[in-house]
Amino acid sequence: MHALTFDRFGPADVLRWTERPDPQPGPGQVLVRMQSVGLNFADVYRRNGNYHLSGTAPWVLGYEGAGVVELPVAGDSQFPAGRRVGFADMAHANAELVAVDRDRLIPLPDDIDADTAAAVLLQGLTAQYLVSDSFVVRAGDVAVVHAAAGGVGLLLVQMLKALGAVVLGIASSESKRDAVIAAGADVAVGYQDWVEATRALTGGHGANVVYDSVGRTLADSLAAARIGGTVVFYGMAAGDPDPVDPRLLMDRSLTLTGGDLWNVLTGPEARRERAAALFQQIRQGTLKPQIAARFPLREGAAAHAFLESRAAIGKVLLTL
Repeated sequence: MHALTFDRFGPADVLRWTERPDPQPGPGQVLVRMQSVGLNFADVYRRNGNYHLSGTAPWVLGYEGAGVVELPVAGDSQFPAGRRVGFADMAHANAELVAVDRDRLIPLPDDIDADTAAAVLLQGLTAQYLVSDSFVVRAGDVAVVHAAAGGVGLLLVQMLKALGAVVLGIASSESKRDAVIAAGADVAVGYQDWVEATRALTGGHGANVVYDSVGRTLADSLAAARIGGTVVFYGMAAGDPDPVDPRLLMDRSLTLTGGDLWNVLTGPEARRERAAALFQQIRQGTLKPQIAARFPLREGAAAHAFLESRAAIGKVLLTL
């Protein structure tokens, strides 16, 4: 098979399309022939050496995607050869063939194609737990979404609106803010004046919930939340946040909570039930994934460069 690999940390051009031995599935694993792979900033961070990588070079990036079962677990009637599947959390997805734990497979309905699955599984399941587990959103809640034009952000805006929330999205450019409004946000602003815009929107009270995936903005997110409000910290795209004085939380009765998808995908039933609910939202039209660009997997270096340019609005896919 071929895979997108790199043997040293560095910029996008360290990535190479190389021939590699076919993976050999271990016990409880199936071999999946990939059709579409989701590209995420975590892949960039691993390529740069900022995130942990197991094993030795050459490394293969990628954690989510969709394809077809090529070699099933013997006697498995649920995932036989030819079954269309996706996954959100299995390493080495940037390859033509991937060995995937059977328990991590998500069956794809006939009306969910490979690109759609690769565009929503990781980030859609993330947005889903943010509105249902980290903070239970109710109609009329005011929600602030950082990086609202990103892969998670656009899906999160749509899910919040489906629940009846008032949404203020933050995005760095006019074109991104236009996309945030098109996704259903009530207000879209830049990073220069978003705290003031939140106060204006809420009559000075602040937001019920602020979703912060930027990190360095955490202090402002706490300031933008109302008394008794919640800040959900689930990413640090701009770096680690400064420490938070717990007295601040006490003084304003604030809740600061962390979020991580792997803490809610607790087993095969949970991930498949959550994915089925996600697919149903797409089917109903309340959730519309936006694909920013498609690149052949062999041109992964160009895809990484595009993602790092911050020009992407929505999901970047690597296709086979």
